[in-house]
Amino acid sequence: MIIIHGKNPIREAIYQNRMIYKLYIDNKFNDRQYLKFLDDKNIKYERLAKDKLNELTNNALHQGVVAQVDDYKYFEFEEVFKENKINRFVILDEITDPHNLGAILRTAEAAGIDGIIVSKRQQAPLNATVAKVSSGAIEHVPVIAVSNINNMILSLKKLNFLIVGTDGNATYDYREIPKDQNIAVILGSEGSGIRPLVKSNCDILVKIPMHGKINSLNVSVAGALLMYEMIK
Repeated sequence: MIIIHGKNPIREAIYQNRMIYKLYIDNKFNDRQYLKFLDDKNIKYERLAKDKLNELTNNALHQGVVAQVDDYKYFEFEEVFKENKINRFVILDEITDPHNLGAILRTAEAAGIDGIIVSKRQQAPLNATVAKVSSGAIEHVPVIAVSNINNMILSLKKLNFLIVGTDGNATYDYREIPKDQNIAVILGSEGSGIRPLVKSNCDILVKIPMHGKINSLNVSVAGALLMYEMIK
């Protein structure tokens, strides 16, 4: 079980029929529309003082709503991949900041990305912070955990995936990504980017032009640009 917080993550958990073991509402919470939603869904809750909710969430911004729910589960690739369509995946190479993971999930849901592929190691887990930052998108975007990113890339190539990496020195602009076949875009770690071996397995490297004095973007911002380019 896991403790999650925030109105949107808990609302989406309820919509997706995630098991809600306990739901706590701030004594002073007076969002009538939200309370009506809970009543309409027949969700029972308990009123608690704010300091108790702070204790449950380690002083997170919980908006007065906290729940104990089933853990978020990882998917198998075969559960998500569809043979009769162009598939669009994002591969995360050691994204350890849960805020970045949550932001990437939120954009992936909005852009209609089919799934996110992550490593089982050196990767932010699917936790309450990810759920909150994703604004509930964690409920709708399948996350696939694999033992080895490079082996997964080789498997994707056998399924006619174009593997796209990012590099500030790349020849191609990110707006030149081909879109007529299965695509997997790789986003590298917050500090060092895509690891060398992973980069060497890419079919194409693209860059996002930088016109200012700062020579890089936050990984979730770069991911947003790439994801929306994938679906054009």
